[in-house]
Amino acid sequence: MSTFMISYIIFAVFVLAVLNIMLRRRKSAPAAVETADGARADVRPATSSGQSQGGLGDIGSRGKVVVTVMLGAFVAILNQTLINVALPHMMQDFNVETATIQWLVTGYMLVNGVLIPISPFLIAKFPTKTLFVSSMSFFAIGAFVCSIAPTFAVMLAGRLTQAVGAGIIMQLMMVIMLSIFPPERRGVAMGTVGIAMMFAPAVGPTLSGWLVEHYTWRLLFYVVLPIAIVDLVLASLWLKKTPRKGNPVLDMKGAIYSTIGFGGVLYGFSEAGSNGWGQTEVVVSLVVGSLFLVLFTWRSLRSEHPVLNFRVFRYPVFTLSTVIGSVINMAMFAAMVLLPVYLQNLRGFTPLDAGLLLLPGAIVMAIMSPISGWVFDRIGARALAIVGLIITAVTTWEFSKLTMDTPYSHLIWLYIFRMFGMSMLGMPIMTEGLNALPRHLYSHGTAMANTLRQVAASLGTAFLVTVMSNRTKFHVEQYRNEMTETNPFFMDVVSQLKQVIPSDEAVSELLYGLVQQRATVEGINDAFFVATGLTVLALLMAFFLKGKKHKSPSA
Repeated sequence: MSTFMISYIIFAVFVLAVLNIMLRRRKSAPAAVETADGARADVRPATSSGQSQGGLGDIGSRGKVVVTVMLGAFVAILNQTLINVALPHMMQDFNVETATIQWLVTGYMLVNGVLIPISPFLIAKFPTKTLFVSSMSFFAIGAFVCSIAPTFAVMLAGRLTQAVGAGIIMQLMMVIMLSIFPPERRGVAMGTVGIAMMFAPAVGPTLSGWLVEHYTWRLLFYVVLPIAIVDLVLASLWLKKTPRKGNPVLDMKGAIYSTIGFGGVLYGFSEAGSNGWGQTEVVVSLVVGSLFLVLFTWRSLRSEHPVLNFRVFRYPVFTLSTVIGSVINMAMFAAMVLLPVYLQNLRGFTPLDAGLLLLPGAIVMAIMSPISGWVFDRIGARALAIVGLIITAVTTWEFSKLTMDTPYSHLIWLYIFRMFGMSMLGMPIMTEGLNALPRHLYSHGTAMANTLRQVAASLGTAFLVTVMSNRTKFHVEQYRNEMTETNPFFMDVVSQLKQVIPSDEAVSELLYGLVQQRATVEGINDAFFVATGLTVLALLMAFFLKGKKHKSPSA
């Protein structure tokens, strides 16, 4: 197991230990409230799966609350999409290897993955304003540390600190939106927040490519930091401080099981995508992670105070929407992972050019998000999901026909239509599932859905990269078998090349380079073909969604 995996485990244990100390200090007496006649009455402690949602209630004007959480979501997602383009430059500045610098992404993902299951407890334990301001403070401090980091170790510490804040912010945003809007208006509300969630990935790669190409990667964090500070100020001014409504209990064993389980599985999938499934580190991580996830599930089902309430799966609509969303996430990452390889490694586009190609599609998705929400409020998720998945399946299929000569404009329009289809899927399907839950399970529902989607994204990335790699090797062998003296077409090409390049060694090197290039394109096409199959699978499941929107069961 690598040094950085051990460092991650130590960091996770430290976070849990600090959390445990905080809880012991706050556990001295039950909360009390003052009744109308002035008497004081004890409030029964609520579990993390109980009625309380961390003091959610009158937390402020809807408009101001939406702006605050939108800005928080925007900066958290923007930060995540900015760094990928800058990794090669960071490698040079910190003088580290590829496997080491990748921990800036892997570590961020692991901390997010661990915090998501624990977030329902935090939301129930702490007042909304306190939790939001604290999370954004963590994020801002992490951004500042990253901007001045003199060494890789300091840089990694800053990224992990950012991840603590970002992980909680994203979960809290979903619960806030579900709590302040009635079911019949949640489509538009979630779609509006979706603007920030979709616009950030649109701006991120392009902005990052331009800054890194012309300035320094440290500017990426100088861009993020002021936005985080502004959101901190807005949260302090606009969010009302609500009283703590209970004293939920944290199942410490469950928290430890989830930390090791989700951490191991996410790490294993992440490493499998780059190093292959047969590596000892990958196998051990997946086996240990899966074992602890089984223990975590068993513990959660038996505990009176589960960290993550698996009883949300008693609601069929939530279960179906979560499965569909997870499959869609796997397919969605096809374009996010495979297109940069095609555009930059094979076609030779700069990061800025690649970002500009993806920008129009992401902007269309952001514009369509509130429109899809408005339609969802009127007809439900079924029709939207079916139409969106048909468009996504067709466009993903078209991406399986790439060549080295595919026009730039064709790629732009294809990606625009793909994002148009996907704009009908994410928020409507998730909102459909969450609407089926009673109010006291909102935080657990959002945590469960986001956890499974993150695991699905990691699995999908590893799976599709594996498909691409294996099929590339297959096509290389296939082409090499055709490069024989008995093949007249091949010998004719060799003859023409020798007229221009006299060296046999140079001709051979050029031919094998072209073979590798063409085989890689074919491997990417095969991976997109598999992603098309995943989209069709989600489409078949979408027919089982209800045609009308659901009213939330009473709390």
